[in-house]
Amino acid sequence: MTTIALKVEVPIACFRQSRAREYGETYPVPPPSTVYGMLLSLVGEVDRYKHCGVKLAIALLSEPEKSTVIRTFHRFKTKNIHDSKNNKPDYQELLTNTEFIVWVDAGVDKSKPNLVERLAKALTNPASINRFGALCLGESRDLVNDVTLLPENYNTESMRWLIRDEYGLLTLPYWVDHVGSRGTRWLSYEIQECPVFQPPELSWTSVQSN
Repeated sequence: MTTIALKVEVPIACFRQSRAREYGETYPVPPPSTVYGMLLSLVGEVDRYKHCGVKLAIALLSEPEKSTVIRTFHRFKTKNIHDSKNNKPDYQELLTNTEFIVWVDAGVDKSKPNLVERLAKALTNPASINRFGALCLGESRDLVNDVTLLPENYNTESMRWLIRDEYGLLTLPYWVDHVGSRGTRWLSYEIQECPVFQPPELSWTSVQSN
């Protein structure tokens, strides 16, 4: 198996913009790097390099409502992690009712089994998967409500695809360096209405560390 399509539903989420500081702005769509991390968690994989080379295509099925909350953020100003100076209230944007389809293509993923095969097994035979923790998209608070394996003849009236466009106004990470930001990789995108179930050519993003 080389390609699979999954429908993902997340009631509340924040896809925090990488350059956001005091005010926690959210991207309007989950970045490819965030979706890739969720897929690894789904199959119980802790090595994020394991399936480098896999390709993702993302299509929004909903237009999430945006709201703003105030919450406590932890920023380590002192070495004592329990120091109250490390905690500060700030505003954060949230998205409500995020639904999207992610197509996963094996690409040049050379693992055996590849990520597509592992996802298919996880969804058709959940007892065969060894994983831990809740399934989240982004922060540990943002729990995934449902992941559905879609048939090839799935029909939907409206789909807004994340399309690669070097002049696009939406810049998203497809690989994140968790130690600093030097190794983080970005691409520019536009969100385009396109009522087709098969991913357009420019909707594919290859997840690579370099």
